[in-house]
Amino acid sequence: MSDVLTLRLVNRLSEINRLSTEIDRFAADRDLHAEAHFQLQLVLDELVSNVIKYAYADGAEHEILVRLEADHGGWSAEIRDDGKAFDPLKAPAPKLNASIHERPVGGLGIHIVLSMMDSVTYRRENGLNIITVRKNAAPA
Repeated sequence: MSDVLTLRLVNRLSEINRLSTEIDRFAADRDLHAEAHFQLQLVLDELVSNVIKYAYADGAEHEILVRLEADHGGWSAEIRDDGKAFDPLKAPAPKLNASIHERPVGGLGIHIVLSMMDSVTYRRENGLNIITVRKNAAPA
């Protein structure tokens, strides 16, 4: 069994179900701890959903490439899309202390991703957004 899974998704929200199923299989085949499985599901759902909802304005079908890798040190994921450039690391932090009525819509999902992961990087290369997240395994 390879410790790498590569998925080619298209920019339709229905693809989130397929992503979720593949993450479940990936986690089960590698006996990922329940917390790591949850984090993997939540983070990739958030990031891929954002790409599908916000990266494309042309109405055309686009490919989103997701690569998962598990190792003894934890897991990592890379998402590549050809949507409009967007660096989530430069998104303004949500106003967590503001009332629900004073908070602008958006930004909470990226905040959760940044809070949960040990490493999040972004780069724009050859017309692609490339975001990489890493979660280290908890010490035994």
